[in-house]
This record gives sequence, structure tokens and C-alpha cells, in this order.
Amino acid sequence: MSNFNDKSDSARRRAQNHFAASEQRDTLVRKEIEKERAASDAKIVKLRALRLAKEAADEAAAEKLAAEKKLEDKTKAAGKLAARKKPSPTA
Repeated sequence: MSNFNDKSDSARRRAQNHFAASEQRDTLVRKEIEKERAASDAKIVKLRALRLAKEAADEAAAEKLAAEKKLEDKTKAAGKLAARKKPSPTA
């Protein structure tokens, strides 16, 4: 009877060891997946910040260009108006 109990205990120990090893592998895999997700999330946040900064810089440059063009148009219009008001030298 003792021999049967020894075999049973041995089989149970092997199964528990196998199960414990499987659980350890699962835990390591889950931790590795979490690390990869965290790295990916950090990369996404960094890229999003860079994109938003670029969009803001592009918008500021476009506004500056529009303001310069508006000033240039006003300067041209003022020059044309001044040219019209000058009396001709032949008169």
C-alpha cells in the first residue's frame, strides 16, 4: 500500500511542479507583454507630442506668412494710391 501512495505522491508532485513551472512562464510572459505595452505607449505619447508641436509650428508659420502677405498687399496698395495722387511732371 505504501508503494501505491509513494507513486501517487510522486505523480502529484511532478504535476504540481509542472503546473508551477507553467504558472511561472505565464507570469513572465505577462510581465514581458506589459513592458512592451508600456514602451509602445511611451513611444506613442512621444510621437503624438512631436506631431502636435509640428502642427503648432506649421500653424504659426502660416499665420506669420499670411500677416506678411497682408502687410505687403497694404504696402502695394498704398504705393499705388500715392502714385495716383502725384501730379504728372508734364503738367
